[in-house]
Amino acid sequence: MSKRPIQIGITGGIGAGKSTICQIFKTLGVPVYNADDRAKWLMNNDEDLKEDIVAEFTEKAYNDDGLDREYLAANVFHDQRKLNMLNNLVHPMVAYDYHEWVMSHQETPYMIKEAALMFEGGSFRELDKTIVVTAPEELRIDRVLKRDPQRDETQVKEIISKQMPVADAVDRADFVLLNDGSSLILPKVLELHEQFSAMQLQQ
Repeated sequence: MSKRPIQIGITGGIGAGKSTICQIFKTLGVPVYNADDRAKWLMNNDEDLKEDIVAEFTEKAYNDDGLDREYLAANVFHDQRKLNMLNNLVHPMVAYDYHEWVMSHQETPYMIKEAALMFEGGSFRELDKTIVVTAPEELRIDRVLKRDPQRDETQVKEIISKQMPVADAVDRADFVLLNDGSSLILPKVLELHEQFSAMQLQQ
């Protein structure tokens, strides 16, 4: 019986630098599944999901370019009940999509799933290990403002306030990576890479 790949989760608050860490793993040849990107793709391309979203949120949820994120931001994201409804439509589709992706990467020692709501959504339970990426809040805000010029500081702080407190995420994590721009992150990632690669051999 062949050994299955180890599944590693990476999460962290907005601006912590999850994608930077994942890019290093990609450079090392590790397959990375970005749950948030795939959710956006599925909402734009899966016809059944699109029909369900339109049924719940009307045809205004889409425009000529696809999913109308401005409409959803104004009418869904600030209403917890509607947001839960949207998540209940999207999360099962992402879970199925991730399962299919895992099955297509059986030849790798380990793989990574990047997701912002890994603990909140419960998907961490299907993973072997989890990593939380952290950074000081002021640095996170600065990163997001540089990355997303359409946002202002108040909006970013509002997003942070709605996310799981960093301390709670750290308590649940198997590994914590501080990505503060001053401590060297590459040696830490390389150390984890060696550790995860060896884990499959120990199954």
